[in-house]
This record gives sequence, C-alpha cells and structure tokens, in this order.
Amino acid sequence: MTSGLLLFNLVLAIAIIIAGIVVLKLNPSISLIVASIVLGLMSGFTSLETAEIISTGFGDMMISIGLPVGFGVILGQLMSETGCAEVIADSILKVFKGRAAIFGVAFAGLVLTIPVFFDVAVIILMPIAMAVSKKTEKSLPLVIGFLVMGAAIGQSLIPPTPNPLAAAEIFGFDVGIMLIVGTIVGGITCFLSCIVYNKLFNTKGFWKPEKDENIAFKSIEENIESHNVSNVEKRPNALIAFLPIVVPVVCILMGTLGNAMFDENPPELMLFLGNKVVAMLLGAIVSYIIGWKYLGKEMSDEAASRGLATAGMVLLITGAGGSFGSVIKATDIGNVLVSSLGIDTGNSVAILLFAYCVGMVFRVAQGSGTVAGITSMQIMASMSSMIHIHPVYVAIACLAGGNSFGHVNDSGFWVSTNLAGFKVTGGLKTYTTGIFITSVFELLIVIIAALIFPAI
Repeated sequence: MTSGLLLFNLVLAIAIIIAGIVVLKLNPSISLIVASIVLGLMSGFTSLETAEIISTGFGDMMISIGLPVGFGVILGQLMSETGCAEVIADSILKVFKGRAAIFGVAFAGLVLTIPVFFDVAVIILMPIAMAVSKKTEKSLPLVIGFLVMGAAIGQSLIPPTPNPLAAAEIFGFDVGIMLIVGTIVGGITCFLSCIVYNKLFNTKGFWKPEKDENIAFKSIEENIESHNVSNVEKRPNALIAFLPIVVPVVCILMGTLGNAMFDENPPELMLFLGNKVVAMLLGAIVSYIIGWKYLGKEMSDEAASRGLATAGMVLLITGAGGSFGSVIKATDIGNVLVSSLGIDTGNSVAILLFAYCVGMVFRVAQGSGTVAGITSMQIMASMSSMIHIHPVYVAIACLAGGNSFGHVNDSGFWVSTNLAGFKVTGGLKTYTTGIFITSVFELLIVIIAALIFPAI
C-alpha cells in the first residue's frame, strides 16, 4: 500500500473520531473503536485480523493500567468524601503566607488532581479560592485562573492520573520516570505560568467585569453547597490526609530507585513494591482504612462504588485508545508519517513540536483531554523507534498539546466557569487562557530538557 493511501486512511480515522464525538455525540470509546475498524480494513487487514488487533490492543492496555487506574479512582473518591482532599488544600495554604497564598491555590490544585479528578478538585478548592481572594485582596478571577492552571498541570502530567500513567505503557518506560519528570516539569510550569498569567491579567482592559462576570450569579458558597463532596463533620489530620498519596508515590519511586541502583538483580521487594498495581493497591487500602474510620464501612463501600462508576468510563476510553494505537502500530504509519511529512527524527525540537501539535488538534476539535492525550501518544509511539530522545519527553509534549486549548466543548471549562459565576468570555480568559499558558511552558521545558539531557 502506498504511503499516500496510508496517510489518507489515518486522516479519515481521525476525522471519524472527531465527527463521532463532536457531531454524533457518541461516547469517545465508540468513536475510537469505529475509527480503528475503518483504519484496519482500509489498510489491508481482513475483518478478523482487524478485530484481533483491536482486541489485543485493548487487552494490553488494560493489563498494564486497568487495575492501577481503578485503584487510583477508589483512592481519590475516598479522599474526597473523607475530607482528606480538603485537609490537604488547607495544609498547603498554611505554608503560603500573605500574598503568596494565591500561589498556594495553584499548588493545591496541582497536588489535589494527582489523586482526584479535575472537576472534584475545582469544587473543593472554589470556596478556598474565594477566601484567598478576600484575604489577599486579589481579584477572584485571577485566583480562579491560578486554580485551574495548577489543577490542569497535575491532571495531565503526574501519575497516577490516567493519561500520564498510560504514557509509560504506551512508550514503554518506567512509570517512576514519568512521576519524577512530570513532577519537575509540572512544578516549574506552575510557578512560571502563574507569573505570566498574573502579568497578563493585570494588563489594562484584560478583565472586564461587566462583560466577563454574571451579575445575577449566586454566591460561590451556595453554588458549591449543591456539589458537596465531603460527608464527614470531623476530618483527618494532615499527616493522615497525605498518606493515600504518599504511599503509592514512595512505592513507585522505590521501584525506580532499585532499577537505577542495581544494574542486575535489584532487590525483589523493591521491584514488588514499585510495581504500579501493588503501589496503587496499597494507596487504595490506606484510603479505605481512613474511610472506615471517618465514614464507616458502609459509606466507604458506597464511595468506592461511585468512584468505580467513573473509572469504568475512563478505562473504556483509555482501552479504546489502546486499540486505536495497536492498529496504527500494525499499519506502520509512523514510518510513513516521518518520510511523508519530512520530519527529521534527529531534530528533537521538531519531534516535540509535532507531538504537541497533534495533541492540540485533538483537544481543540473534540474537547476531551483524555482522548487527546491518549490518541496523540499512540500516534507518536508508532515512530518512537526512530526518535533519539527519551520517550518521556515525547509523552509530555503530547500531554501538553492535549491539555492546550480547552474551551466550550470541554466539561472542565463549564465546571470552573459556572461555579465561579463567569460568562463564557470570563471562562475563556481564565480556564482557556490559563491552561494554554501552562501547555506552552510544559512544551518549552521539555524541549530544553531534551536538548540538555536527551537520554536522561
């Protein structure tokens, strides 16, 4: 099959994904599987071969991240409902005193979206953002911008959130590497993005209350009350609240350290604890124990069940992305893309820019950061054997692009905009602009890192 026809098949498959999600309003997993079937059949595989490739791709992805994502969602749901997430937010803000509290809101958003989903983190932090706004005499929209930037960074770069967890599997590197590099890039990005957004927000004429705020909006406290996620009156202390995050992170890092310190035969215990399934299982068990104490066994079980309802959808989309990636790999489109588009695989800047743009196209077109990140990583992974930099950089570039331009077709846009009482223009100036700034810094930082430390 000619390279031109293979590229046409890929473009058609991408168009099917976008049309299915945007026009037909199908679940992203259905659109991904339909596109996978079309791509397989048009690329010369028989119907049975295509079905087998799709099933294998889905199964391989679930084998790798199915249990960790499921345990991670249970962990996050229990942290929300026991009040651990709120305690973490309060504890972080105690460290950031005075006018620095506004940076604390961003950092709290970054930390909270590691165990819990973006929407939940925003709901938890909205009242805190309002209190910080009053205390520091900073504009509330500015504080909300800081909040969504931090939350978007944590959600997109730091395991065990689904996309960065899947990145290690898709590109075939240690999840501990993703944790370390994602945390470093995320932390630097958070700080620099807040500085730039602060300058931009304070530019004369940027924020116009009469056009960007809903005057008839009820108070944030009233709006948050209907979204209450904590069911306890007495909350855990800070040490206990952080445990569900600290335990799996320490375990994953222990496995990575074992591989780094011992070239041959690392201690089995370190590898066992560093396994992402075991690490996330231990984190989920810790969150369950906390749940039993502060919620009771019955309410803890109900909370875990609610979390798994969400996990099912995330896993279905992620697995379908694995199917799409499996078909892409089977067609060898990666080599075709490199030759047809004239991409210099020895030029790390060109590779990372291309990865970012692929992620951005998906994010702008269909809204879901999960779909954008997974799909762009699968496309880039098909050419990974020709790329001469560590794949973690490519993964972060894809995730940055997939996080780049959330707007009115993105549920996170409406959660943050509606809860804060902004009009659409206000949401575009806080959520969309803020997150776009973070994505640019993520890309710039990985480009610099790839030029200095190409192989890590």
